[in-house]
Amino acid sequence: MSRKAFAASDAEWCYHGGELVKMGDVRLSPATHALNYGTGVFEGIRAYWNPTKGTLQVLKLREHYERFEKSCRILHVELPHTVDELCEITLEILKRNAPREDTYIRPLAYKAIESVGVNLRGDSELSVFTVPMGNYVELTGLRCSVSSWRRTADNAIPARAKCTGSYVNTALAVDAAHRAGYDDAIFLTQTGFVSEASAANIFLLRKGGLITPPATADILEGITRDAVMELAEKELGMPTDKRDVGRTELYAADEVFLTGTGFQIAPVTEIDDRKVGEGEMGPVAARLQELYFEAARGENPDYADWTVAVEVAEKARR
Repeated sequence: MSRKAFAASDAEWCYHGGELVKMGDVRLSPATHALNYGTGVFEGIRAYWNPTKGTLQVLKLREHYERFEKSCRILHVELPHTVDELCEITLEILKRNAPREDTYIRPLAYKAIESVGVNLRGDSELSVFTVPMGNYVELTGLRCSVSSWRRTADNAIPARAKCTGSYVNTALAVDAAHRAGYDDAIFLTQTGFVSEASAANIFLLRKGGLITPPATADILEGITRDAVMELAEKELGMPTDKRDVGRTELYAADEVFLTGTGFQIAPVTEIDDRKVGEGEMGPVAARLQELYFEAARGENPDYADWTVAVEVAEKARR
């Protein structure tokens, strides 16, 4: 399959227990509440290496931590830091680790009490670590299937919160898709409308217009989704229609592409053994992908506020 896994190094710096420590020094009890019951929330943030500037460009840092804070609030996880402080902690970790490559940042807040019992009480813990990450999926064309697993409804497990436990839903759908020979799965809601992909939002191009499922379709309100809608309207003159999408609209679309921190902008060229459009990346997805990477790597001054630069000195090369 085209999906890749990336591993963290024990030698890297992370934040845990209220201080910066090495990953290899962190220990968790098997009785940790979040490990047993999935009572945690997380974020995924990308930092793009710009070799010309010698900087890591951290993409949408504040926006991710603002969503992280809301996820914690929904799950009654207490955060010991403000959004500003979380941003500073993250920048310090990147400065210490000094990766000269594209990097993924994973904040994780969870119920740390060591007890048996399903509830949302007890102490919380915060960890932040980084891993190198290139392209998580193929960016020239994915084969997808509509999953037999339905997207967990927002009234069952909050879709607006990136809850660790809710990703069992994702794992089941991805595993089934991979075993059937596909790259990814597309969820339907309980009422049969298109929701999102396994861990990415979805866009369709039909009759010259962009469409994406609304927030009420049990989606995670993606930060990359917002960025793509901004690019489409400003650069292509294409506002996005946020509305319910029927399953067969996927088959009738001229283009389909997925968006997310991990997926970035990934075109879908086949769904349920049916070609999307001409069966190759379409011009709209290609142009948005180009614009997105220019902004994400700090190469477009019109989107300078999208990223925060972290200087990585040459002497820090590993």
